[in-house]
Amino acid sequence: MNSCAFFVNSTTNTISVFPITIIKPVRFKNQCFLKQSSVSASLSIGNNNSNKMSSVHHDSLRVLEWDRLCDAVASFAGTSLGREATKAQLWSLNQTYEESLRLLGETNAAVEMRKHGGCSLDFSTIDAVLVKSAIQQARRSLPVNGNEAMAVAALLQLAETLQFNLKAAIKEDADWYGRFMPLTEEIMGLVINRSLVKLIQQVIDEDGSVKDSASTTLRRSRDQVRMLERKIYDLMDSLIRNEKNETPFLEVSNIDGRWCVKSGADQLTSFKGLLLSSGSGIGSIIEPLSAVPLNDELQQARASVAKAEADVLSMLTEKMQMDLDDIEKLLNCTIRLDVVNARATYSLSFGGTCPDLFLLEGKGASTSVIYLPGDKISKTSYPSKREWTLYMPKAYNPLLLQQHRQNLQKARKDVSNATAEIRRKQQGEIMARRGETDIDLSSLEMQVAALQQAHPVPVDFFIDHKTRVLVITGPNTGGKTICLKTVGLAAMMAKSGLHVLASESVKIPWFDAVFADIGDEQSLSQSLSTFSGHLKRISEIQSHSTIRSLVLLDEVGAGTNPLEGAALGMSLLESFAESGALLTIATTHHGELKTLKYSNDAFENACMEFDEVNLKPTFKILWGIPGRSNAINIAERLGLPSIIVDNARETYGAASAEIDEVITDMERFKQDFKEKLEEAQHHLKLSKDLYENLLLARRKIMEHGTEQRFKKMREISEAAAVARSTLHKKVRQLRASAIQSSRKTPASKIQHTLAINSQHDTAEYNEPPVAYKSTSFVEDIKQSQSEKSEVPKVGDMVYVSSLGRRATVLRVEPSKDEIVVQTGNMKLKLKLTEIET
Repeated sequence: MNSCAFFVNSTTNTISVFPITIIKPVRFKNQCFLKQSSVSASLSIGNNNSNKMSSVHHDSLRVLEWDRLCDAVASFAGTSLGREATKAQLWSLNQTYEESLRLLGETNAAVEMRKHGGCSLDFSTIDAVLVKSAIQQARRSLPVNGNEAMAVAALLQLAETLQFNLKAAIKEDADWYGRFMPLTEEIMGLVINRSLVKLIQQVIDEDGSVKDSASTTLRRSRDQVRMLERKIYDLMDSLIRNEKNETPFLEVSNIDGRWCVKSGADQLTSFKGLLLSSGSGIGSIIEPLSAVPLNDELQQARASVAKAEADVLSMLTEKMQMDLDDIEKLLNCTIRLDVVNARATYSLSFGGTCPDLFLLEGKGASTSVIYLPGDKISKTSYPSKREWTLYMPKAYNPLLLQQHRQNLQKARKDVSNATAEIRRKQQGEIMARRGETDIDLSSLEMQVAALQQAHPVPVDFFIDHKTRVLVITGPNTGGKTICLKTVGLAAMMAKSGLHVLASESVKIPWFDAVFADIGDEQSLSQSLSTFSGHLKRISEIQSHSTIRSLVLLDEVGAGTNPLEGAALGMSLLESFAESGALLTIATTHHGELKTLKYSNDAFENACMEFDEVNLKPTFKILWGIPGRSNAINIAERLGLPSIIVDNARETYGAASAEIDEVITDMERFKQDFKEKLEEAQHHLKLSKDLYENLLLARRKIMEHGTEQRFKKMREISEAAAVARSTLHKKVRQLRASAIQSSRKTPASKIQHTLAINSQHDTAEYNEPPVAYKSTSFVEDIKQSQSEKSEVPKVGDMVYVSSLGRRATVLRVEPSKDEIVVQTGNMKLKLKLTEIET
């Protein structure tokens, strides 16, 4: 068993004014040391890799300012250990191709979780350092303190909440399970001891102190402490009251946990006590004899409190030791998720896109791998039309973007502070120089507007698969070095699992290393000039680079005689093109390097565009065109005497001037081609929109025609059904009336029955019953018609055969052979042949 000592008040010679009660948590001391845990080991990976990293690798990261980007990404982590782990993971850059794909998959999953909103990986409420300390204490069988225990409980609660939110999202839509992969399995696999959380919350308060209810012994001891403090307070109060008239400057102090009386200088007290300290000008500190027993009891009571608290914390530690491995795994998993969330948050904050990272397999052949969360790695032949080694449209330099955002935020904050200051002065007092203040605010607002308009310019990189070396030329401060850093940072970001800051999806190969020689490498300690420093660095790069490396060379061949520097630069680039890195990008001012493209297909030219009208660079890349000299033209526009300009042109040479004219024509042709291409793309877009609109109109017309046909068919069907029903009803009525009229005479009954049957057959089958008529039947019909020839009188009842109903005669017109009858509310004018008497 480890022996440990506890103490109540670690602060010595500290004076506090009575009656403040000070009960501090117990601290334990032990001389043994903790072995390095897995948490610390995981965080030290980056340092080990950094030590093993060669100097050329380290210098390349330094000149590319990779450390600044690591700090920017790490700032989005929620915990301190997460920030350290993020820097270590990004700085190592030792990922294999498969590991890079896995990191990108994790970043994509975290982006989806943040977009979902209900499964955010926010660990800012977790104190990972305290959790790590608690694990270390428990490993050494030392009691954890209250704050460490609460940190462990908060970690367990956050993990439980994360699991619950993830299950709720998957229950709402099962597709989220795949979209959150591979983080889904890791989060679902977390082991959480809910009983330990409940136990910690029962015995530890939110401020980290042990609750009175943690044990009965602790409650009794603290009650005793409070009772003794009240007794000492009453005692001290009575002593001071009695001495107040003689010694007015008395106060109660706490010295090492014992309550005493402090008097002024050269003042004597009437009560007896122990003199603890005294001095000229500072007074005396006396512990009254009557307070000594109470102070002794108070010290013993506080010791009892400390022991009771220690017992509670020891019990809590024993419970934690039972699940210590799960807690440590949970902490490690939390740190990993915090690192992934930092990468995802950085991407969303700066508008990054997931790169299509592919692995080149041999010269001119590539395999494109698209990694989606929840899916297996699928390999597809890439590309369909043209093969690119590097495809980066509208890519931003992350450091420039970050600096611009910081400057804009600072300017906006200055405007906000100035506005608040003006409002405060207007409310509190009259401004003496109101006009000057308004001008300052206006200038700040103009600064904000200028920063909003001066957004960093994106660059386009389209490097063909045949190109091994890209030569970029252009004026100073034209953006060549920024382009190099943009490509280098993008390659390392994709390899580290970060999204590339580009407006469109990028296709970028996996590089095993990125080497860069940028800036002035003059070394006084090694007696190296600028030129020598560059050569030494390039030599190291050439020895370390492989067929999967990216090499970035700034101002190759500079710093020495132009002719020798150009020759050396051409030789170096040809060496890289033949057996060097996968891709080499170099910037130069030497015109001779521009001609390599025309003798070697592995080379490509590009230049930084320059606005000769405004005499400033546009920071845009012109592909396939070598840059030309602008120094003489700029000097002429800036007002340099014409004789100097003419002499310079003559010295420069007519041949060079002709080359510049050819380059000018090429630039003009390329600009015209670009405008025509943009116009063609615009018209193509309009044609596509028109075609889509025509398809939509055609679909609507067809749908409308189909709907109208169905509607007409439905109306015809309903009308036919109504007509059929009416016809059947009429036939039934005729049959019924015929039966009623036949009751008068048997002969008429037979005649009416035959007539009705004949009408029914005609209605249903539309066939005249001619074949069934006999001679006697015709004679009976004729006899019936002769009987009907008798003209009825007004008031008589007649039978209307067409209606099948009886009607009353209202008027008779024999001359016209017509009759007017009424049946119900309806009056009819009929022929005499249409009625029966």
